[in-house]
Amino acid sequence: MLDRYKREINYLRVSITDRCNLRCVYCMPKEGLSLLGHEDILRYEEILRVVRIARKLGIVKVRVTGGEPLVRRGVTGFLAMLGKLGLEDISLTTNGILLETFAEPIRQAGVDRINVSLDSLDPGRYARITRGGDLSAVLRGLERAERSGFSPIKINVVAVKGFNDDEAVSFARLTLEKPYEVRFIELMPIGGDKESVERYVSNDELMDRIARVADLHPVDSGRRGRNIAGPARRYRLEGARGFIGFISPISHNFCHACNRLRLTADGGLRACLMVDGEIDLKAPMRRGCSDEELERLIVQAILNKPLGQHTDGAAGDRHRRKCAREMPTIGG
Repeated sequence: MLDRYKREINYLRVSITDRCNLRCVYCMPKEGLSLLGHEDILRYEEILRVVRIARKLGIVKVRVTGGEPLVRRGVTGFLAMLGKLGLEDISLTTNGILLETFAEPIRQAGVDRINVSLDSLDPGRYARITRGGDLSAVLRGLERAERSGFSPIKINVVAVKGFNDDEAVSFARLTLEKPYEVRFIELMPIGGDKESVERYVSNDELMDRIARVADLHPVDSGRRGRNIAGPARRYRLEGARGFIGFISPISHNFCHACNRLRLTADGGLRACLMVDGEIDLKAPMRRGCSDEELERLIVQAILNKPLGQHTDGAAGDRHRRKCAREMPTIGG
């Protein structure tokens, strides 16, 4: 389905939980995070109903996120049911801590691709960024995912000034050894974090650092016809097995080509990550609404999708937005 700016909306990101077994410095506060209650979270059958109706409206790609999706009980069975809905692409974003155990089951359940959030290759620093995470568990999970047949395996790196921005070259060199796509993602102002501006590092700066030690060769992003390839600008080092991508929502925003909706863990349908207006799908479903009513709400979200994070459509409004909700509930 096209929105009012003629963008084809064919991608739904689904957060299935706000729980996480890590507490990354850029994603969660150290303390004071209010978690959703069991009844506040969408049930699997409710999520599947939303996806089934969204599929009729042109959604062909679904990414399952969290929180950490692999901590939710029954996730493998849910993914198997999701795989029966006729989607072209099912992917999952994970922090990798549980991937060694889950790689093979979720692959067999029908997940096509995985993204692993990994922000340092140094064990001590990784533990500090994640507030206690075990890097070796993630590396074992990546190896298991590779053996399970996942391809491509994408590694999401959020560069944070003073934490890990000096590791850009190390991550780039990882693609020489492994068939991974390392993707640098700019830090975005999510939740109540007032320090994100000071901790922000542009991808242009990271590209410059990498280019000083190795040539970056641009590569075609592939499958652009339906914007399934995503917003990354992709490069390759000479002789590399993998790729390097740069996703730059701040310095080079891609709102004009945005093709996605987000379903939050508690049933809110968001048309834009940075715009806090949501359409509640949970309450109507639990009141017993018809599929037709639910479809109208999804259509409403698509038609209300703003032109970009810098504007609500009103002429002259150029203020950059800041998302007030925490990332684990929304889904990254």
